[in-house]
Formats: sequence, structure tokens, C-alpha cells
Amino acid sequence: MGKDKGEYSFSTCWNIKRHQTGSGMIEEIRELGFRRVELNYNVTPELLATIEPMIERGDIGVSSVHNTFPYVADSDYGTDSVLLGFDDEEKRRRAIELLIQSAEYAYRYGAKSVVVHPGEVPFDYNIDQALKKIYNEEGPSSAAYAKLWHEMLERRETLADRYLQRIGDSLEEVCDRIDAKGWKVAIGIETRSRCYQMPTLREARAVFDRLQGARVGLWYDFGHGMMMERMGLYDNARDMEAIRDYVVGVHIHETVGLSDHWCPYVHSGDMEYFDHFLPIIEAAPVKVYELKAACTPEDIEISHDRLLAKLAAREV
Repeated sequence: MGKDKGEYSFSTCWNIKRHQTGSGMIEEIRELGFRRVELNYNVTPELLATIEPMIERGDIGVSSVHNTFPYVADSDYGTDSVLLGFDDEEKRRRAIELLIQSAEYAYRYGAKSVVVHPGEVPFDYNIDQALKKIYNEEGPSSAAYAKLWHEMLERRETLADRYLQRIGDSLEEVCDRIDAKGWKVAIGIETRSRCYQMPTLREARAVFDRLQGARVGLWYDFGHGMMMERMGLYDNARDMEAIRDYVVGVHIHETVGLSDHWCPYVHSGDMEYFDHFLPIIEAAPVKVYELKAACTPEDIEISHDRLLAKLAAREV
């Protein structure tokens, strides 16, 4: 049994593929010492059938749910989608309804937030995958990388305002409807893992400036932030000042190269870079580890101990 993790929560993405029952999945997370979970977007109604009694009994708390929740077997509403920015009005309306459904589950389970991937600038192929291939084979300073990056950035910057406007419209409606229902649930728009996806930290700030007073904030995914910084999209240390006061939750993991969801301080061996995020972790209302299956219980325990020691040292 791992040590009690207190206010820290843990995403079911770590072990969902290993379990046939939701209760078994949650029990394994409890054994790590976590009292709360984030129910991720792959949680099906079948898995929920054995999780809900555990929530009702108080065996486990729910910090957050990840849109689209529960699982929807339609890639249009999956994690890599235009979603709240769809040009197609019928699809955008469906995306809004699904986010409100996620918020209803969050409210029912006593969760504080819904995590949502709000959208992207669409490309006719996965240009991010092509860029990462060049990055890994030739390096980010190569001519091939620079050429394709310029192509990506030109289209992204040309269309970003259009999609950001529509995302803002969708979020405004979602927040208004959630408020009307009296659900005290925040919508957290997540920093993303592909360079054509939204938002960057600055794009997020533009949404918050527009929707002042709305129940929407940033879900700061640190591993994704590290990845986008390495690829060249933004600078975390510079840009985080603009969003510091708008963070409603965090995903705690780090990136090794361009591979994410590793345990901070453990798998990279870097004892310094992740320190950038300590002030955000300290202040975040919801703190969730989002780790891949390859992270062992021992890795998780070591990583958490190091994180707590780093945070304690800040207080001295």
C-alpha cells in the first residue's frame, strides 16, 4: 500500500486497459494511496456500473472527469477533434451537449472540474506526427523541420482566431447553462500535445479575457506544455505568468524527449526543469497525476516523494 497521497488525485488512464471492472481499476489506484481519481474519457458506462457504488459509499472521491464522459465511440467527439470549434453547426451543438453531460456527471460525483480538449486548427493530415518524426530523426534545428514547422505555423496562425472565436462561443454557452443549473463545476481547457491543437497558454488567456466571470479556466498539462515548448510553439516560463491566476487544475507528468506521461523527476533524470511548474502545482485547486501504464507503483511513490520535498523546500 502506498503512502496516503492527501489532496492529490490520480487519473484512470494509468490502468484502464488492465481491468475488466471499474471497481478493480479503482481499487488498484487506492492501493497507491490515492483517495481521489480523475475519471478519464475511456471510462465506459459498463465500468461506471461498479465505480458508482464506490463513490456513493465514500470509498473513493472524484476530483474531475475528462470530457467526453462517459466514453463516446465517435472520433468526432474524441480527444483529438475540432470539437467546440466545429464549422459544422450540428457537430458543434453535439459537442456542447456532450460537454454539459460531462459536467452533469462531475456535479453528481462531487467533482470540482471537467477537463476538455477544446479544439484545434484542422489539417488534412497529421502534420504533428510528421514533425515529431523529423524531430526524432533529424532534430529540431534541421532544415526539414524548419520548413514543415513554418508550413504548420502559417496555417495555424492564419486560422487560429476563427477557431478560438467559435470555441469561446461554445464555452460561453456551456458555462451559462451550467450556472443556470447551479452546478459548481469548473470547465478546464487543457494545454495540448499536438502543435495544431488549442490552446497555447496565450490563446487560453484570450479566452479568459473574453469570458470574464465565467466558470472556465486553464487545465495546465505540464507534460504537454514541455512537449510544445520543445517543438517551438510556446515558452512555459515566459507564458505561464499570463494564466497563473486562471488555473483550475493540473495534470502532473513530464515528457522525456517527445514522449509524455512519465513520472516527474524519475524517468527524465532531470531534477531541475520540472521545478518551473511547482508554483502552479502549489496553487492549483485540483492536482492530478496523469501517468502511463509503464510507470510502476515504485516510480510513482519516488516521484511523489520528490515532488513533495521540492514543494516543502519552497516554503523554507
